[in-house]
Amino acid sequence: MATYCVCGSPLFAVYDLIGVREALANNEFPSDVNSMWRYSQLLPVKSPSCIVSLGEGWTPLLLSRRLGKHIGLQILRIKDESQNPTSSFKDRGLCATVSRHMELGAEEFALPSAGNAAVSTCAYAAAAALKAHIFMPEDTPESFFQLCELFGAITTRVKGTISDAGKVMRDQNENWTDLSTTKEPYRVEGKKTLGFEICEQMGWSVPDAIICPTGGGTAIIGIWKAFDELETIGLIGSERPRMYAAQSGGCAPIVRAIERGDDDIEEWVNGETEALGLRVPNPFAGRLILQAIRNSGGSAVAVADQEIEPTRRMVAKLEGLDICPEAAVGICGLRNLIEAGRIDFNEDVVFLNTGSGARYTNLK
Repeated sequence: MATYCVCGSPLFAVYDLIGVREALANNEFPSDVNSMWRYSQLLPVKSPSCIVSLGEGWTPLLLSRRLGKHIGLQILRIKDESQNPTSSFKDRGLCATVSRHMELGAEEFALPSAGNAAVSTCAYAAAAALKAHIFMPEDTPESFFQLCELFGAITTRVKGTISDAGKVMRDQNENWTDLSTTKEPYRVEGKKTLGFEICEQMGWSVPDAIICPTGGGTAIIGIWKAFDELETIGLIGSERPRMYAAQSGGCAPIVRAIERGDDDIEEWVNGETEALGLRVPNPFAGRLILQAIRNSGGSAVAVADQEIEPTRRMVAKLEGLDICPEAAVGICGLRNLIEAGRIDFNEDVVFLNTGSGARYTNLK
């Protein structure tokens, strides 16, 4: 099965959206399904028996009590993805892709990862009684390797970045199903449920802006796809939020491309950041990430690494949330956007807390 186009571009699943619109009773999804599978009509798995669910999705959209005011916002909503089964938003995409590829007959998966996606892949592969082969940079916190091995995966430590891990994986040339970010169609499908949930939790409306810590860009691409599908089935109008990508200044290829006005992303050489999930020097779907950001009227922002740990502490004290370093980059970026006048005090803003900080041991 082709997992991406021979031209080098990602492939995407398409649906009979008019049929979905006609099938939805009272324009509502089933409210008794408290997971992302409440949107099963817009997800790629055909047979319910092939859904390998651990309860992913339908995470809370928290109204900030103090953080928003502290950084200069009247309304800040936090989409808390740390409450997914393996504590990150990676569960959405990996649940969808493992389920669909199992339905198509896959037996073994391979993935290069900076940490959270690896843990998620291993958990869902274990739940499906399938094999996982994981390739992670050797400087990934040890807890990620331990969890992958706990789930029974075969793990390989690679010197360098996630791009280097991907090269080592592909050089082995085994008969694995490659689940690399946007190199197969279904991780985006799971991740787009973020957009569905945000709109539903806001009463089928959209916020003014969404702030997304961005490495491979699946969330931005997926959420943008979700809005188009929701409009077609009649649940939202043509309004769209501005999409903002937040990256570390130590590895910011998307920010650089936006600032230059480039249509493609140039690889970031020697990228370094403690937000390891954002250390993606050359995202495969770079052109689509840039299109979504520009079409939304949004932008991209880079922050200094030295802001990450103080921001984690600030969020913990103000909101009681232990966010991961990548999410801290998102909050830093949001604060910078507010200070620069790109986001106004009166706007309704959603921030993606992409995962828990519990697995990171470098909090000082």
